[in-house]
Order: sequence, then C-alpha cells, then structure tokens
Amino acid sequence: MQWVELGRLGAPYGIKGWIHVDSHTEPRTRLLEYPVWNLRLANGERLSRHLTQGRPHGEGLVASLEGVADRDMAAALTGAVVEIERAALPEPAAREYYRADLVGFVVTNLEGAQLGRVSHFVDAPRGAVMVTKASDGREHWVLAQPRHLKKVDLEAGTIVVDWPAELE
Repeated sequence: MQWVELGRLGAPYGIKGWIHVDSHTEPRTRLLEYPVWNLRLANGERLSRHLTQGRPHGEGLVASLEGVADRDMAAALTGAVVEIERAALPEPAAREYYRADLVGFVVTNLEGAQLGRVSHFVDAPRGAVMVTKASDGREHWVLAQPRHLKKVDLEAGTIVVDWPAELE
C-alpha cells in the first residue's frame, strides 16, 4: 500500500484539543475534505482519527480530531504526518503530478547530464524543491516549477529538467 503525505500536525491550538496543521494540498483547505485522517506518528505507529472540525488559521489550518479532548492529547500528536492511500486520490490533471509518484524517477537535464534519482521534496518559501541524489552521493535541489520541469514520463520513470548539472 502506497501512502501519500497530505499534511503534518503542529503544536496544540488552545486548550480543547485543537491542533495546528500544515496542509500540503492545493488549496490548503482541501485537506479538510477528508473525513478520516490516517496519522503516522514519529515512532512509526499508525492510527486513524475522524476530523470533527477544521478551518483556515493564518498560513495553515487548525483542526479538532475525534478523541483528542485537551491540549496534552493534541501535543502528543505534534509532528504526526497526515496520510492517505494513493489509490484514494483523484487522478491529477494534465501536467500535474503527485510528488509520491515521482520519487525514484531518474532526472536528467537538457544537456543529457544525469542529476540522480528523486529522493524527496522540500517545501521552501518560493515553492516545492525536488531533491535528487546521484550514485556518488551528490544532491541537486531543483525548483519543481513548470518552467524547470520540461518532461515527465510516468511510464519510463524519467524527468527532464532545465537545470544546470553544476551551479556556479
């Protein structure tokens, strides 16, 4: 079963069990459309909680989950990852991809230089960054924006990017 990360739980919000949520969905409030949140705790344990309430708050969200009644219970969930089964997600539109589907793809640039395989993504202030790791251990951090992502071949497991092999 493949899991896709949709968000991450932050610090408690108030004293009644609410918690800050960093949503990775677009728009961010789409996370609130999922009635059951599958949580992966820092120790690897998995549990499910029904979303009872949620709303935008600042740059993120705040949410109330079933069975989380006070600040201490919310604090115990800090850092948990909100995940969903990949099969439960809608198919992406043309030229849209789920990050989880791209992990492991071979990345080359327009000059044909291999930058490595997609290791993971990092959310940065200017947008998502695709991190590739080469066989020699070197990393390339490529902005995951349409102007840099030239071709994604899902069947071949390859990505062509407009990105230099060496940044000067």
